Amino acid sequence: MADLDTREWLLTNGLGSFASGTVSDVRTRTYHGWLFAATNPPSGRTLLISHLEASLEVLGDVVALGTNFWGNRQIEPTGYELLRCFDINPVPKWIWGKDNWQLTRQLVMPYGLVGIRDWGVGTREWENSFQLPNTHPQFCHRILIQYRYEGIDAAILRLRLLIADRDFHRQQTDSPELQFSQLLGQKQVCLQAINSGHFGTTWHLRWTQGNYQPDAVWYWNYGLPEETQRGLSDREDLYSPGYLTVTLQPGDTVTLEAQVGFPDPLSGILTPETFAEAVEAEQERLSQIFGWEEQEEGERGGNKEEGKEQLKITPPLLHSPIWQQLLKAGDQFIVYRASIAGPTIIAGYHWFNDWGRDTLIALPGLTLVPQRFDLAKGLLRTFGHYCRHGLIPNAFPDVDGEPFYNSIDAALWWIETLGLYLEATQDWQFLAEQFPIVQQIHKAFVGGTRYNIQADATDGLVGWDARGVALTWMDVVIGAEPVTPRRGKPVEINALWYSALCWVSQWAERLSQLQFGEPARLAKQAQRYAQQAQQVKLSLQKFWNPQLGYLYDTIEPDDRRNFQIRPNAVLALSLHHCGFSPQQGCQILDLATTSLLTPYGLRSLDPGDPEYIGKYSGGPHDRDRAYHQGTVWSWLIGPYIRAWQRFYPNQPLPFDWQPLLNHFLSGACLGSISEIFDGDPPHTPRGAIAQAWSVAEVIRHIK
Repeated sequence: MADLDTREWLLTNGLGSFASGTVSDVRTRTYHGWLFAATNPPSGRTLLISHLEASLEVLGDVVALGTNFWGNRQIEPTGYELLRCFDINPVPKWIWGKDNWQLTRQLVMPYGLVGIRDWGVGTREWENSFQLPNTHPQFCHRILIQYRYEGIDAAILRLRLLIADRDFHRQQTDSPELQFSQLLGQKQVCLQAINSGHFGTTWHLRWTQGNYQPDAVWYWNYGLPEETQRGLSDREDLYSPGYLTVTLQPGDTVTLEAQVGFPDPLSGILTPETFAEAVEAEQERLSQIFGWEEQEEGERGGNKEEGKEQLKITPPLLHSPIWQQLLKAGDQFIVYRASIAGPTIIAGYHWFNDWGRDTLIALPGLTLVPQRFDLAKGLLRTFGHYCRHGLIPNAFPDVDGEPFYNSIDAALWWIETLGLYLEATQDWQFLAEQFPIVQQIHKAFVGGTRYNIQADATDGLVGWDARGVALTWMDVVIGAEPVTPRRGKPVEINALWYSALCWVSQWAERLSQLQFGEPARLAKQAQRYAQQAQQVKLSLQKFWNPQLGYLYDTIEPDDRRNFQIRPNAVLALSLHHCGFSPQQGCQILDLATTSLLTPYGLRSLDPGDPEYIGKYSGGPHDRDRAYHQGTVWSWLIGPYIRAWQRFYPNQPLPFDWQPLLNHFLSGACLGSISEIFDGDPPHTPRGAIAQAWSVAEVIRHIK
């Protein structure tokens, strides 16, 4: 591996904490480090340990194994030249070596939620335990590092500790106000930053063998080339409180653990076996969630305990490594949010938090396909609980306070996703529980709510009119100006509105039959909802552009039509209830296939449009302007497939999975899927290196 391989890896812990870096072990981003601890899960992410700078001495020959960019783009040392191989499964592993020695390093980030059951195990073992009284989850943020030496002669391994105490979006800079205290104990050191009199996060490092030498020194001017390309601050200073020296015989290991908080005498002794136990525990956790062991037992003809329900899931690629890696990748986004005491979904790593729209779009792939029905139910209940003025939150605050309701479609996606959950589970008791929220959303959209969101009394279509905000998924605002305003009646919003009305009509009828509430009243409501749905279906024809054989993207407040070719028309075809004819659907898909489809998803704008931007690059404003003006979004491949299967059920899908799977296995972030790609070939991956709805839609449709 003589090349400087800057593809990335990611570890997470179910709380928002993460570790990330590159194959060559060089840090290229602000978001690279071994312990970003989510001190207020899933937020408050703080870099504590950047890395250990390693050198190995064998028979007097000292070799530096690290690789660093410095401010002038100089690379020193060049440890990557001794890197023989890298593997991501089951955990990141590097092997450096020469003819007479080999050093292996592995990292594992244990699952961090302690004190409650995981919400993906199964209904018979889990009953919303995160909401039970007297249940107090404990948070554990830690990373385990293990080195193994192989060789002919003994070696001396030196590990210099590089640390920080900073927000994960910003770089650390040496200053007289920033100091670090350390308290040295037996095979452990406790560390804490003090910045202008304010105390930082306390954490500790412990190790199985070796001698620690305090040796305080700053390392200045690390370069971060990915941030340079993004037009952001690209320099960092890291502090080193000391170094560990370990004498290793052939076959020896040294294991280290960095963990938030003071050392706990009850946590057990750190041993060479601790690392393997942590890897095994994580494998067991995933196996229990996804039923891998139960599936294998069933395939072998093994019998389950009497009275236990048989495993229902029979996914495509059932035993393939790709399928299991996809499920593992999806699990990385599912986290616990302390401010709501419940589950949520991180939109993407490294820099996103949880977003309502993203969560609801990703939910079917991350929870319904692998039958994590309790998790799906918990997510739907949580978002429903925070419904205000008929709107579902698009984001939650990190501390006490009102969530953010800056979305027109999150409430409609909530209804659509609730419908998919009910179709999968037949959980009509849950429908009865949530139906008042459904009615609240309907009433608000009909009568009017924030941002002048309201159904037009003349045609039944939903519109909105508020300046300076962007309420659809195309939501970039620069200054006070949305890049794609879409004020008025967006096409996919009204397709969602139509599908919602169909769902609500069906549900009112179902509840009346099941004797939930007042049957006669519910039956009448069902009829009214159905009539309203029919009106909206007829009005959806206002979006039809016969000249293009496509749908107008938006009917603006002054009734002008936006005729840009965008993927929102495909979204409108992909919902559970579709209001467009087979002929229209085929024409829309034909044009979308030629104009928008790429090997990695759909473009956000036709390349022939004068506003098209083919590359997502440059500074923040340049990238924001390109975000929805041609950039490829991989999550949109899911709606495209659903629409294709509806309108071309007997024709092969005109999409080759292999490029996207190759990207998943060996692309930008090994074992995950990027948020976006350039609109122009070769469709370079951009944005967040791991995106929830990107992974979710592949899980939902891969065959």
